[in-house]
Amino acid sequence: MNLALRCCALCALVAAPLAWNVEPRGRASESMTRAATALLGALSSDQRAKVAFAYDNAERLNWHFIPRERLGLPLREMTVPQRALAMRLLETALSQRGYLTATTIIDLENALREMGGDPVTRDPERYFVSIFGTPGTAPWGWRFEGHHLSLNFTIASGSVLSWAPSFFGSNPAHVRTGTRQGVRALAAEEDAGRELVASLDSAQRARAIIATDAPRDIVTGNSLSVSPLSPAGIAITELRPAQAATLRRLIETYLSKMADDLATPRRAALERSDLSRVTFAWAGELAAGRPHYYRVQGSTFLIEFDNTQNNANHVHSVWRDFGGEFGRPGGDDPLREHYRTRAHPR
Repeated sequence: MNLALRCCALCALVAAPLAWNVEPRGRASESMTRAATALLGALSSDQRAKVAFAYDNAERLNWHFIPRERLGLPLREMTVPQRALAMRLLETALSQRGYLTATTIIDLENALREMGGDPVTRDPERYFVSIFGTPGTAPWGWRFEGHHLSLNFTIASGSVLSWAPSFFGSNPAHVRTGTRQGVRALAAEEDAGRELVASLDSAQRARAIIATDAPRDIVTGNSLSVSPLSPAGIAITELRPAQAATLRRLIETYLSKMADDLATPRRAALERSDLSRVTFAWAGELAAGRPHYYRVQGSTFLIEFDNTQNNANHVHSVWRDFGGEFGRPGGDDPLREHYRTRAHPR
């Protein structure tokens, strides 16, 4: 099926939000291994040369969310059956809602074309698959990436060690004209954040609102590692019960995009952790359609959401972990110096 038609068909689905306590339906690492192996087996030798990298190749950390030249194998260079296998790999990592969000973001490239965008740059087939190491042989990893989508996974010992950075963006944030009019790929993420800040009283807002102007983009950009940002904003313990529930629901809009096997341990970790360290911060204006930014921080994670570009109709959002991204232990970055001083051939 044509990718655009596939995206449109998926847009007809309605994905219910997941609750905090959901039992895993299967082992994501096993599904990823099977899907990646099937994809590799369906490719020609030339295609495999593009998609496959050594696990310790520097390209594994070379993530970004902007339109740019990329390594890996693009959807454009796959046959229809191969493309189906690539999308199946993507499905192993995401919930139904997450997959719908990802394919809607891909389809927004067609919306940008309708709005007069460069058809070479605005291309729903310029999304790339990269596989690092041998699936099923620990450790290994993979990435699915293109404009406004960067999903990075590291697998070892039968588990997905890391699914961050996890970036979802949307341009337009709200499609106002054309055949996709009304589409809002990241509506839940935006609306829950605004609902929370709007519910705060004046004393709470004084704690939560950290700036009158929103930053131009997410603060962490495409950095290789992140640390807690300051100021942190208002703590969940300073919120009324209904407000705290809204903050938990906001976190859930990010978690619920991931497959159950990936999201469920995070929910459990949040329940075990010191919830008093979860904070919410807002910058910019409160009204819909005006530039704004928020972040949610816990003891182990950071969420950022920014909608300022293109007259506040262009969203960047990301989930980051303070430790363990790309399978790195704790908050350390032992591979960075290694990659800086050693060449890694493809």
